[in-house]
Amino acid sequence: MDIKGLKNKWLGVDAEVEETDYAQCGYDYDIRLSAQKIHALAEIMLAEGFYIVSLTAVHAKPAIEVVYQFAIAAAQHCRVVARVAVEEDGSVPTISDVYTGANWHEREVRDFYGVVFSGHPNLEPLILAEEDVDLKPLLKEEKKLKDLTDLRRKAPEPEEDKAAPVEKKAPAAAEKKAAKPQASN
Repeated sequence: MDIKGLKNKWLGVDAEVEETDYAQCGYDYDIRLSAQKIHALAEIMLAEGFYIVSLTAVHAKPAIEVVYQFAIAAAQHCRVVARVAVEEDGSVPTISDVYTGANWHEREVRDFYGVVFSGHPNLEPLILAEEDVDLKPLLKEEKKLKDLTDLRRKAPEPEEDKAAPVEKKAPAAAEKKAAKPQASN
């Protein structure tokens, strides 16, 4: 796998690509792109031999974010997370025609978050009953939403910037006990 060539393909669909430390976050690359580009990215990933691991969503400010995880188990293992913000109309294009396994994932995300996957062949409720189609149990109250930037992985601080450990001082009560009483005249 030519990772440099693959990065160029990702950049070719106007994606922001960040290399990450797998040991710290469980994936090698974090890709952010517009919802309208996810289908093109899925086609690239399939052509390169990646399979889809998961597809879920996060409800946070400013918008619901659909999160895709792709992986390849070739000579060089690689995990990629792709994130897209849901459009104003609450939709994201389907990738179920590229990855058939995305079919159920997209239906589940619709059940729990209300995201509509445009072009999906069978966007019927998967887990919830028909009468609960408007329930959307994983949507949070507006006042309880966190900002997406607060939920993102933070880069670790460089070792030299970390403060030296502070020496522990004896509690004030212990210092008083240790002090010798003075004689009164």
